Amino acid sequence: MIAPLPDLLIEPIVRAALAEDLGRAGDLTAQACIDADARLDATFGVRRQGVVAGLACARLAVLAMDPSARFETLIADGAAVTPGAVLAKVSANARALLSAERTALNLLGRLSGVATLTSAYVAAVEGTGARIVDTRKTTPGLRALEKYAVRCGGGVNHRFGLDDAILIKDNHVAACGGVGEAVRRARAAAGHLTMVEVEIDGLDQLAEALEAGPDVIMLDNFSLADLRQAVALTAGRVTLEASGGVDLTTVRAIAETGVQVISVGALTHSAPVLDIGLDAS
Repeated sequence: MIAPLPDLLIEPIVRAALAEDLGRAGDLTAQACIDADARLDATFGVRRQGVVAGLACARLAVLAMDPSARFETLIADGAAVTPGAVLAKVSANARALLSAERTALNLLGRLSGVATLTSAYVAAVEGTGARIVDTRKTTPGLRALEKYAVRCGGGVNHRFGLDDAILIKDNHVAACGGVGEAVRRARAAAGHLTMVEVEIDGLDQLAEALEAGPDVIMLDNFSLADLRQAVALTAGRVTLEASGGVDLTTVRAIAETGVQVISVGALTHSAPVLDIGLDAS
């Protein structure tokens, strides 16, 4: 079971999204067309196959507009769903519910899309032992939610930000004069709980990287043959992460080279929104 995100973390994101949509004067359409005390019962329903994530966002969007609303979640985040599945039932002030509708659906559809795409990658490498992980290529302000959605899809989170691990990329290497020197400086600066990862872009850098002793080596845009050779040369001494050139047509072959981790930026930067609607009942 996926541990849910706390409402305390989600609520400010939802409220900011609502404020963006409501603007200076609120929902003019709802105010003009609907009686102030009218109520509306509705359901959140799925229109395409996928994996659900972000139901708390929908719930909090509705409750922000109508604290007395009743929101009943019927399916848990992380569940696989088919078209027609009802995710939640809601009963609320009609103006409030319709004002919250787009924010609720934007977040729920976006996060379910991330979970759905992640699940496809996870299924593609099943049985290989490789783990699918995300990157920092997330929507600004939504990283916590999008990385949660990756977990809902069966993926694993890479570092959350710049402050929870050391990841030495090619520009860091260039700035300090080489792979080995960069890793040595990182090791000297890192606390005992801080992981050190270094990116290399060719087998010619592998021996130097191994000698410096990182925890993880990222193999950036390696061919399948070079990935297999890197796996053989390291012989399990460090974790190997493949990155670059990964899509659903290539990920299985990459996993079969023996790398332990495959990072996929597309999980968060290119996931299509899952089609979910709010329908009056």
